[in-house]
Order: sequence, then structure tokens, then C-alpha cells
Amino acid sequence: MEGSNILLAFLLTAITGLSTGIGSLIALIAKKTNTNFLCAALGFSAGIMLYVSFMEMMPQAKEELVSVYDDKIGTLYLIIAFFCGIAFINLIDFLVPRSLNPHEVQGVEDMDKESSLKRTGIIIALSIAIHNFPEGIATFTSALGSLDVAIPITIAIAIHNIPEGIAVAVPIYHATGNRKKAFWYSFLSGLSEPAGALIAYFFLLEFWTPAMNGIVLAAVSGIMVFISLDELLPSAEKYGKHHISIMGLVAGMLVMAVSLFLFI
Repeated sequence: MEGSNILLAFLLTAITGLSTGIGSLIALIAKKTNTNFLCAALGFSAGIMLYVSFMEMMPQAKEELVSVYDDKIGTLYLIIAFFCGIAFINLIDFLVPRSLNPHEVQGVEDMDKESSLKRTGIIIALSIAIHNFPEGIATFTSALGSLDVAIPITIAIAIHNIPEGIAVAVPIYHATGNRKKAFWYSFLSGLSEPAGALIAYFFLLEFWTPAMNGIVLAAVSGIMVFISLDELLPSAEKYGKHHISIMGLVAGMLVMAVSLFLFI
């Protein structure tokens, strides 16, 4: 593994993590959430994730696994890894209480209302860190491959993290009454994504083989599919119109398809 590829993988992961700070700035500065734009952006992000998972990462993972094992065993490992990725991110969602779940997006306008989300900043920061940790692993490992996959994934997760930053900043502001503290807690909680990249670097690269690459790609695909179906699309439906979210979804798929085609 070349050092330049590893450095780029860390850089892309840092971009996704720091995008939570953009969301917190929006929450603390804007007077009202632009729900239609948020809806389209979430749908767009889901479209990118779903398309790249099924059309690029899963076929590449199967090719890697089949090259090491025979066709049947390689496909079996692909299926197991995919659903293990889904189970892993689902378990994290299950362990984080719903009231503290940063994926329960709050509108900026809710900052002026009494809320049951007045919790300590540390608890909220920990909940977002737990959620973002596997996303950091996903971004880092995908970036170890080709840029035509890594950059769209980075964009998709960064878009996903902007409303997530809003969701974190709002309850922290309620808990502390301090806008600066709300921003910094949200900003720093996004650093769990680079932390996930560090874990992947120290514990995965040592065992990096074609088989490991295929298993990680399949597991990351499962994580991204779950995020898209369980978080992005439901949030898009909740905070905007159905057709806007679907148009965003299709647009994301189209952009991903065109970008992959151009890199053939």
C-alpha cells in the first residue's frame, strides 16, 4: 500500500468528519432550516451510496473474493460480509438511546422551543462519535482503492454529516445555552471519523490481502446501504416532500453512474 494512498485516505476521512462543523454552523447561524434543500441533499447522498454499493463496490468485492476462493465460497463470504456490515451499524443504532440519537434530525427553528433533548454535551458528543466511527472506517477503506469510488463516497457521507451536525448542535445548545460550546462539541465529535480511519490503519492494513479487501468492501457496502435506507431516506421524507427526496435519490445515482463511466 503506497504512502500517498494512505495519506489521501486520511484526508478524505477528515473532510467527512469535519463536515459536522458545517452543520453546527448552519444550526447556530441560520434562522430557519431549508427543508426542501435538506430533503434533496439527503436523497442525493442516499442515491450515491446505494449506487456505488451495488454497482461498484459489491462487484469488486466479489471479484476479489472469487479470485482467492472458488465462485461459490467467494460469493458466500460476500453475502456474509455484506449482512455483517448491516448488523454492525444496526447494533450501534440499537445501543444508542433514541433520545440521544444524532440521526434524529432537529430543525434549526426548534432551537427556540423547550426540548426534551436538554442533555449534557458530553453524552451527546459520545452518541455522535459512536455513530460516526464506522463511517470513518468506511471512508478510509474505500479510499484505499480507486478515487472514482472514494471521492463520491466522501461527498455522500459529508452531505450526510451536515444535517447530523445540526442534530448535535441543537440539543447541546439547549443543554448549555452556549453557541460556541455547541459548535465545538459538534465539531470535535466529528473527529471520531478520522479516529475510525486510524483504527482501520493500525488493525486492518497489517492483514490487507485481496480476500480482506473483498470482505471489507462488502461490509462497507452493507453499512452504506443501511445508512441510506434507515437514516437518509426516512429523514428526507420527514423533512421534505416525497418527490423531492426521490428526485434527489435519482440525481445521486445518475451523478455516480456518470462519474464511474467517465473513469472507465
